[in-house]
Amino acid sequence: MRFLSLQSHVAYGYVGNRAATFPLQRLGHEVWAVNTVEFSNHTGYGAWRGRTAPADQVAEIVQGIEALGLLPSCDALLTGYVGDAALADVVLDTARRVRAANPRAIWCCDPVLGDIDTGIYVKPGIDVFFRERAIPAADLVTPNHFELEHLTGCTVSTMSEALTAARSLLGGPKLGGPRLALITSLRRADAPADRIEMVAVSSDAAWRVATPLIGFEIAPNGTGDTVAALFTAHWLAGDDVADALGRAASSIFAVLQTTHELGERELQLVAAQDRLISPPRRFTAEKL
Repeated sequence: MRFLSLQSHVAYGYVGNRAATFPLQRLGHEVWAVNTVEFSNHTGYGAWRGRTAPADQVAEIVQGIEALGLLPSCDALLTGYVGDAALADVVLDTARRVRAANPRAIWCCDPVLGDIDTGIYVKPGIDVFFRERAIPAADLVTPNHFELEHLTGCTVSTMSEALTAARSLLGGPKLGGPRLALITSLRRADAPADRIEMVAVSSDAAWRVATPLIGFEIAPNGTGDTVAALFTAHWLAGDDVADALGRAASSIFAVLQTTHELGERELQLVAAQDRLISPPRRFTAEKL
């Protein structure tokens, strides 16, 4: 399969395109990576160098890919961190171009806003862009726990609340909008404290997978970016939500376990690449 991925890029570490491209390539997929920012490292370090890519530059690169006649063979568009309002318009324009060229292509929108530990870390108005413009136009939306609460205005502490919040992001058969929401990390009050969950939610069904919570001193960034890419690839390959969820969870757990064993702060995607493809521990998703 072929993926067009508009996400952030860092020289050091693994977030955005750096967290999505290599795993997809190891699965045997082609990735056309377009970088929306060029930073020395992710912002979780508190200091970084670099800048947001000019919107016209990103647009020109996408148009160049289009001029090569490649968009009809694009199976999925992946989007993540959006640096400013001008770039938001380019993201929507790219989605329109991909769908015009291949109506079967899906858009996986990762609404990158922040996380529980750091709060929101995008510019003002980006949350409104995701809520009002991007998510209603996407096929798959992949918020983490914090982003789910922020986008919906709901407090999520139980599974029932998580399902209600996730379904509020979905469209209906006559409304358009996402067919599926994937909560990439869920920590709920009514679940064991040593487990973390991922939950996939459609309008009429839901699936859950739980994995052990690894005790990092500082949790690695980029796990959601990798999960979104892996899940999208597996979902496209078989159209089986439970299978895609189990495969994505097994792979990211293997990567996190390797990262913890090596005592690293950044995801160890290269060191864990064989485990990512053939996870030593398999997790199965259950239908709720």
